[in-house]
Amino acid sequence: MTLIERLVDYLPSIGNGMLTTAGLSIVAIVLGFLAAIGLHVVRSRNPWLATLVRIYVSFFRGTPILVQLLMLFYLPAAFAINLKPELAAITALALNSAAFQSEILRAGFSAIPTAQIEAARVFGLSPRQILWHIQVPQVVRITLPSLMSESIDIIKGSAVISVIAIADLMRVGKQLVAVSYRPLEVYLSIACAYLLLTTVIALLATALARRFNSGSPA
Repeated sequence: MTLIERLVDYLPSIGNGMLTTAGLSIVAIVLGFLAAIGLHVVRSRNPWLATLVRIYVSFFRGTPILVQLLMLFYLPAAFAINLKPELAAITALALNSAAFQSEILRAGFSAIPTAQIEAARVFGLSPRQILWHIQVPQVVRITLPSLMSESIDIIKGSAVISVIAIADLMRVGKQLVAVSYRPLEVYLSIACAYLLLTTVIALLATALARRFNSGSPA
């Protein structure tokens, strides 16, 4: 069997692994973004809780994502709670992403002129309306490159979820190596699959940036 024929045989399994990796990563990134917004709200309105937020952010930014995943997977078992691997994976990735995204968004929120917020209050907008209709759109535009970079990091970092028996790209690669004894070819294919996913994110970021720029006032 030629190299091309072997790679073609790998495609269905690699495709399924890509779907699993992409699906879990996207859910985690979206949840992480929403959690990061919540962390900003807590940090800006409650000094006591702001300290807890800083501890949380420091922990998840300062420890390996593999350790975080294993803690979230095995800790519930100590209390006789069986956590599904997929749920543990999404939770770990989302919590990790939220910590990094919160710092990214914090810089974006700081860049918004205070006068805009004061003007919105004068017009009678509620704090929720100010957050979602004035602040968040601007913050996303300002921090889009960093947010996309973080999204790419999560997709690459999601390779660790293979250790808890999730059939993501990395685990599929290990399984293919076990049956084919062709580690170089398999892992080269897996690397190309990850590159494809991250390239899609990069292209999406470019398209969104162009859209934001075209809608900005001259």
